[in-house]
Amino acid sequence: MQRDAPPPSRRKGSGLTPITAFGPIASLARKARELDALDRALRQTLPSPLREQVRFANLQDGRLVFLAPSPALAARVRLLQTQILSTARAIGTYASSVTVKVAPPPPTDIVPDRSKPLSPAAASHLRAAAASTTDPELRELFLELASVAEVSDSQPDEAAD
Repeated sequence: MQRDAPPPSRRKGSGLTPITAFGPIASLARKARELDALDRALRQTLPSPLREQVRFANLQDGRLVFLAPSPALAARVRLLQTQILSTARAIGTYASSVTVKVAPPPPTDIVPDRSKPLSPAAASHLRAAAASTTDPELRELFLELASVAEVSDSQPDEAAD
C-alpha cells in the first residue's frame, strides 16, 4: 500500500512574514513613520539649541503636540507657533494650533562604577567557592572572577613603579 504524497503547501514564497504586514501593527508602524517624518520636518524650523531638546509627539485633532523638557523651552516653542504652523501647511499637514507639554526627559540609567576592584578577601572566597563546586562551568566562572580581583590588586603596584 502506497502512501499519498502530502498536499502542496498553500503558502507562497519562503520564510516568515514580517510582523508589519499584519493589520493593526502595519497601521501602527505606518503612523510611527509618518510622525517621525513630521518630527524631522517640523523641528528643522526651530533654532539649533531648541531643535535638539524639543520633540514632536503627535498630531491630534488639528493640533501639533510637542514635548519640551522645561517650561522655559515650552514657552520658546509657543513663540514660534506661527512659523511651525506655516511649515506644517507647506508639507501638507493641516494643523490649527501648537500645544507644548512639559515632559522632563527620562532619568538616565546609572551605570555602576566598574573601577572598584574586588578585595583579596573576595578573591579568596571566590577560589574557595570554586573548589567546593562540582560544576566545571561554575568553577571556571568563580576562578575567572577571582583572577580579575588579582589583576586589579596588581595594577596599583604597577602604577607606583
